[in-house]
Amino acid sequence: MRRNPKNPDLRTDRRRSRITTPKMKYDTKPYVIGVDMGGTNTAFGTVNRYGEILFRDYINTGDYHSGGDYITALSLAINRLLSENDLQDSILGIGMGTPSGNMNDGSISGAANIEWAKSDEKIFLARMLTEKTGLPCRLANDANAAALGEMIYGVARGLKDFIMITLGTGLGGGIVVNGQLVAGHNGLAGELGHVRVVGHNGRRCGCGRTGCLEAYCSATGVSRTAREFLEANPAKNHSLLCDITDREITSKDVFDAAKAGDSLAVDIFRFTGRILGEALSDFVTFSNPEAIILFGGLTLAGDFLLDPLKESFEENVLGMYRGKTSILVSELNNTEAAILGASALAWGCGSPSGGHVENSDGAIFHVACDFLDFVEQVAVK
Repeated sequence: MRRNPKNPDLRTDRRRSRITTPKMKYDTKPYVIGVDMGGTNTAFGTVNRYGEILFRDYINTGDYHSGGDYITALSLAINRLLSENDLQDSILGIGMGTPSGNMNDGSISGAANIEWAKSDEKIFLARMLTEKTGLPCRLANDANAAALGEMIYGVARGLKDFIMITLGTGLGGGIVVNGQLVAGHNGLAGELGHVRVVGHNGRRCGCGRTGCLEAYCSATGVSRTAREFLEANPAKNHSLLCDITDREITSKDVFDAAKAGDSLAVDIFRFTGRILGEALSDFVTFSNPEAIILFGGLTLAGDFLLDPLKESFEENVLGMYRGKTSILVSELNNTEAAILGASALAWGCGSPSGGHVENSDGAIFHVACDFLDFVEQVAVK
């Protein structure tokens, strides 16, 4: 059982929630595939309307020279999974969450942490995956996919205005206003990790700029802060983090040290949390959200991160918004949530707006979807 964020006294059972849709469209194809492309691995799985992942697998993301090589490997792995489980004729479509994904045309470009996708040249992954699998595919920025997943299966059920922040290798953002995911003119809205928070001598970000939020408030950012703090605080060389000399310090190392009472590790999370809290207080001003939802591995740091974050948020938020925005942590299983978020995109493949269209870039899939109407189809039976 979980708590409804709009009514703390009301609890619902997520396991019994399902997508309710017209039989003629969905009952003959009761499953979708969710694909979560990360900087290191790409995880995917078959998902039913109850939000249950039945079968899953993964491939490495960075082991390829081009998007074409990557899609060939991914499609082979997907087709193998479907064949092994006799599901070839039971899949409605594929939903794919990617870094720097464009939900208007199903492309990816400028992905700072994926070598073959770093350039600004568009790679039309959705179209390519459809050509290889024969299944319609919808693609979105990974944080946008996560936001939709929270609307369908998580703490954002019932919310119409919220901001999703994903805290992983990088930092992503998904903005929902009046039940609609904000895509923007070119389908690239919500790149909140690349809002500049340090104007002078800021850290170099993977995007090529300096001072971006992602360079400070992500798993990678925590690792960089740890090294900087160790170099700047020789008096604290008794820190447990000093024992890590044969590899890069990870955010998990910092968390483990903080749990063990390491004061430097606690300071690292306080530094990170205060920067993120101040940035979130600014984000509130442009969409007036009911909640900001945090998701990703960095949230496992718990109060070490959240306490200074909330403190900084309340100190910096504009007065008219104070006390009106909740900061929530996703309740979805961290190993499943990204696949579920991506899979939520795929349920729209059975709607009229999920069809094949043409534009100057060639055949793509139309991803404009009325998210409010879609979410209202999720019912607790």
